[in-house]
Amino acid sequence: MSTSIQPTLRYAVISRSTLASNIALAIGGTFFIALMAQISFPLPGSPVPFTGQTLAVLLLGTAYGANLGFATLSLYIAAGVAGLPVFTQGTHGISHLSGATGGYLVGMALASYISGSLAQRKLDQKFSTVIPTMLLSNLVIFACGVLWLQHVTQQSWNWTFAHGFTPFIAGEALKIAIASTSLPVVWRLVTRLK
Repeated sequence: MSTSIQPTLRYAVISRSTLASNIALAIGGTFFIALMAQISFPLPGSPVPFTGQTLAVLLLGTAYGANLGFATLSLYIAAGVAGLPVFTQGTHGISHLSGATGGYLVGMALASYISGSLAQRKLDQKFSTVIPTMLLSNLVIFACGVLWLQHVTQQSWNWTFAHGFTPFIAGEALKIAIASTSLPVVWRLVTRLK
């Protein structure tokens, strides 16, 4: 991970970047994602539940930057595969990665890198630029998720979109609204306190 100062919230709040601070942030971020994964609602007929994970990914990826965001999501996935109860409803195991939700998990890791990269270009500091960042990140999550869901289930594309994308649109719009409004506000507060 780079030790140069980058314009992300992580560096604005904790300006020193050491191995210890990055490990602590990655572990803390993993706990946050795991906590948000417990906000889970099954959707009728869908093997993919509605969770708070994507909101955590949008916030952490953007706040942490590309490398630390990706490392945190990778740690989260590895912890779940290794047996820690970090996935929805306190579950764990390789089946989450190889099964119907695997594409969404991989998409979350990629989205954290993308949102972090865009945040390093200061695109998370204004409402007008953070919304496209959040939309792009969400599209990556669902593109990976839907492609993998169709591959695993071998269902038609109509079924896949009806069970792996369409039911999530309203919830994801709310998560994007939360992330897009909170990040510029936090930036203003941090800037005033500095």
